[in-house]
Amino acid sequence: MNRRSFLKAMSVLSVAKTLPAAAARKRANILFCISDDQSWLHAGAMGDPVVKTPAFDRVAREGILFTHAFCDAPSCAPSRSAILTGQHIWRLEEAGNIHSRLPEKFLTYTGLLEKEGYALGSYSKAWSPGQFKTSEGWVLHSKTKQNPAGDRFNSFEAFYQAKPQDKLFCFWLGSSDAHRGYKKNSGVESGMDPAKAVVPPHLPDDPVVRHDILDYYFEVERWDRLVGDALATLEKAGELDNTLVVVTSDNGMPFPRAKASLYDYGTRMPLAIRWPGSIQSPGRTCEDFVHLSDMAPTFLEAAGLTPPKEMTARSLMDVFNQNKSAPRDAAYTAMERHDGCRKGGKGYPCRALRTHDFLYIRNYEPDRWPSGDPDAANCARAIPFGEVDSSPSKTLLMEENQKYAVQYQLAFGMRPGEELYDLRSDPGQLTNVATEPEYARIKLALARQLKAYTAQTGDPRALGKEAPWDYYPYYGYMRNQNWSVDGKPE
Repeated sequence: MNRRSFLKAMSVLSVAKTLPAAAARKRANILFCISDDQSWLHAGAMGDPVVKTPAFDRVAREGILFTHAFCDAPSCAPSRSAILTGQHIWRLEEAGNIHSRLPEKFLTYTGLLEKEGYALGSYSKAWSPGQFKTSEGWVLHSKTKQNPAGDRFNSFEAFYQAKPQDKLFCFWLGSSDAHRGYKKNSGVESGMDPAKAVVPPHLPDDPVVRHDILDYYFEVERWDRLVGDALATLEKAGELDNTLVVVTSDNGMPFPRAKASLYDYGTRMPLAIRWPGSIQSPGRTCEDFVHLSDMAPTFLEAAGLTPPKEMTARSLMDVFNQNKSAPRDAAYTAMERHDGCRKGGKGYPCRALRTHDFLYIRNYEPDRWPSGDPDAANCARAIPFGEVDSSPSKTLLMEENQKYAVQYQLAFGMRPGEELYDLRSDPGQLTNVATEPEYARIKLALARQLKAYTAQTGDPRALGKEAPWDYYPYYGYMRNQNWSVDGKPE
């Protein structure tokens, strides 16, 4: 996105006021369905030959299937903070980290909708993991019903039956699927064929990996059944066609070089949206670049409201009505501290610009281990390369690091300050061409575009200001009792 397009998009969000009553009368219910750790390819509608996702496929078939949707950060809580606030993580202070807090000063679409009379609710994993406020103060991993996404219910059906009949609703349907751990061989035991699994290009084509992928698919299918149950509840009540339904995930699959990285398997998300009567030409596929943070202004406009000016994300209404106000030709993603698996509990700060043809990544601290320190003593989770979840695939790479030397390096090796991938010839993002002379002009242009956008949207790193993410308190459970973040710079 160039500067003119960016400023035009920002101007659309400059006024925070309620739309006229005529628009308000068309307000929609909102069902936001979000899985936990699922990459974009792993749905039937995306062409996967093994995993079965009839609920996702239905929403895509009767609405819009987005092929270039990106989370704002490939880490649970930061991604969810961006969704709730409609802002990039570099604008959210400590909420840019996992196991942190979402400061109350940041407006959320849920809070704004509640003030407009919407009934809120959530199921399973909502804004998490981190610390959020209740009437008794800050509570860690609370089991109470207090959460920025809404009060917790035992199911969507329980929420729907309990809410006042005359109230519109906004419900966050979460899940712990497909987050690890998995029941080993659950995929094979359910009837899936390992030979048909599609192995990502950065992982070894090994039976261990194929079986691990099927176990992941098993949880994706279980998640999809949960979405199907919610759709059935609405359909039975006659409310499905009055509801804006979104089905997506928070970040990529929990495998090496996926979750907690800015490559596509970490940031590119499944996304399907259904809203009869408001989506023109349903059944289409959209290749525009969208961020998950775009959900916040979209939901507000679906409720007849104009998003507040601090929401830098863009409503998808122009995509729904096929009247785009500005190009959607790039995605901007970011990472700060995940589990802080480096000496001193520090993160791996980086930013990325993704276009149709290129992925450019700026790594601010290339002397740090991107996947976590190989020394488990430097990780809160007390595991080597602790930013990567423990798994059979990870263990295979570590134990067979000579046999699979290339994949091992891609997963755990050090990375330079700049990375550039030519997606026209390298869609798997395996070969960094940042130092190749023929790419010098392209790299410079992308680097300037990334810096301009992040600076315009207030990123302290782009503005040369203090970037305190390494030092915000860490509220997560620490298996390594000798590990801590004291909140003070060294």
